[in-house]
Amino acid sequence: MTARHPSDPTFLPIARPIADATESGWYLTSGPDLPLTPHHSTSQCDVLVIGAGWMGLHAARRYAELAPQERVILVDAGRIGNNASGRCMGFAIDLAHNPRKHDFVEDMQGNREELHVNLEGNAYLRSAVEELGVECDWDPQGKYHSAATDHGIEDLVAFSKALDAMGQGYRWVEADEMQAMTGSRHYKRALHHPGTILIQPAKYLKNLARVLPDNVTIHENTAVTAARFDPAGHVFRTTGGEIRARKVILCASGYLQSFGFFGGSAIPVYTFASMTRRLLPSELAQTGEAEAFGLIPANSFGTTVRKTRDNRLLLRNVYAYARDFRVTKPEVERAARQQQVSFDRRWPGLSAIGFESIWGGLLTLSQNGGMVFGELGPNIYGAAYCNGTGVSRGAAFGKAVAELSLGRTSATIDILNRRPKPTRAYPRLITQTGVNLVTGWRFRRAGQEV
Repeated sequence: MTARHPSDPTFLPIARPIADATESGWYLTSGPDLPLTPHHSTSQCDVLVIGAGWMGLHAARRYAELAPQERVILVDAGRIGNNASGRCMGFAIDLAHNPRKHDFVEDMQGNREELHVNLEGNAYLRSAVEELGVECDWDPQGKYHSAATDHGIEDLVAFSKALDAMGQGYRWVEADEMQAMTGSRHYKRALHHPGTILIQPAKYLKNLARVLPDNVTIHENTAVTAARFDPAGHVFRTTGGEIRARKVILCASGYLQSFGFFGGSAIPVYTFASMTRRLLPSELAQTGEAEAFGLIPANSFGTTVRKTRDNRLLLRNVYAYARDFRVTKPEVERAARQQQVSFDRRWPGLSAIGFESIWGGLLTLSQNGGMVFGELGPNIYGAAYCNGTGVSRGAAFGKAVAELSLGRTSATIDILNRRPKPTRAYPRLITQTGVNLVTGWRFRRAGQEV
C-alpha cells in the first residue's frame, strides 16, 4: 500500500486528537511549563511540522539547523511533554529490548540496520544535551533485563544467544546483586546490556523546545482541523487560524491517516504507568543502593520499572486497544490497581504509599510492523509508527525526514526508505478483539514477571 495524496481541491477535515484522561507523572514533575502560545491569525512559513513528539521536535530542529534562512512552524494539538511521546518510560534504546523474537538471529542485517538508526538517534539526543544544554536527567547506564521466574531466565538465555550472534557485550547479574541494587527480593537474575540511556522524557521534550533555533515558532494547544494539499502551497486550518506552508512534515503518529495517508492502518494501543511521590529517606533505604535504574522485563508483557533521579518509583504494564485513540479514566484506574499488585510484589514494605500519578500513553502499531517514512506527495513528508522503542527511533526518524525534505541523503535515509510501509489493518472490531485477547492472554501467561 502506498501513501495516498488527497487530490480534492476542497479542504480535508482532520480528526482532532482527544485529550488523555489523566496527566502524565513525568509531565507533572518536569519543571516549569513552556510559555503557551496557541496559533491565532494567518501565518506563512517555509515548512510546517505537525506533531511535537520525538519525531516532530527533532524534524523541526534539524530542518532549522540546515536551513537557517527559512521559517519553520511547529504545532502540537496538546502540550509538549504531556503528549504520547512524554508518556513513555524514558529508555533511549540502541538495540531493541526484545531481540529474542523468533526471527532475530536470522535477520542479522535488519538488526544491524536497526542498531545504526537507533545509534544515530541517540547521538542526536546527546548533542542536544551536550551542545544545547538540554536538562533531562541524562543517565547512560544501560538497561537491566530482569527475570523473576525460571521461564523468565530462559528468555534471558535466549536473549544472550542473540546478543552473542551480534557480537554485543553484556553481563549477567545474579539475585544478590539485583537485591543490593534495587532493594527487592523479587528478581532471580538479570542481564545488563549497555548502550541504553535513561532520561526524563517530558523534561527532555520541554527543554529541547526551549532551545530550538530562532527560526522555529512553536504553537501548542493548536490542532489542525482541515488541510488542503497543493504542490504550489499547502493550507492548514487550525483551531485558531490558518497556516500556509510551502512544505509540510507530518509527524502525527496514528493521526497521520486523518490527513489522507495510510488509511485504516493504525492500530492504537495504550500502555499504562503509575508513579509514586518522592520517597522519604527511610523509604529510599528499601529501594537499594542505586541512585537510579531501569529494569526491562524478561517477558515483554511483564513490568517495566524505573527508579528516577528525583527518588520516585515508576511501573508500567497492562496493554489495551484504544478505540478512537483514547482510553477512559476508569481504564487508567483499573491498570493502576494491577500496578499496585506489581509494586507490592517488589517492595511489600512500601505498599502503603500508593501512587501519586497514574496515566496511559498511546503506542501506534501496524499490522505488518511497517513504518511510515519518506516523501508522501509533492512537498509532503512524513514519519510515523515507531512500533515501540520510540525515543531513539523517533529522534532518528525526525532528523532523517528533515534532511530528506531538503534533498539530502544518508545511510539512515536509505535504511528507512527500504522499510516496509504499514498495511491496512483488519476491520476494527476484529483488531480490537484480537489485540485485547492476545494481550490479555500474554499478560496472564507472564505470571510473576508482572
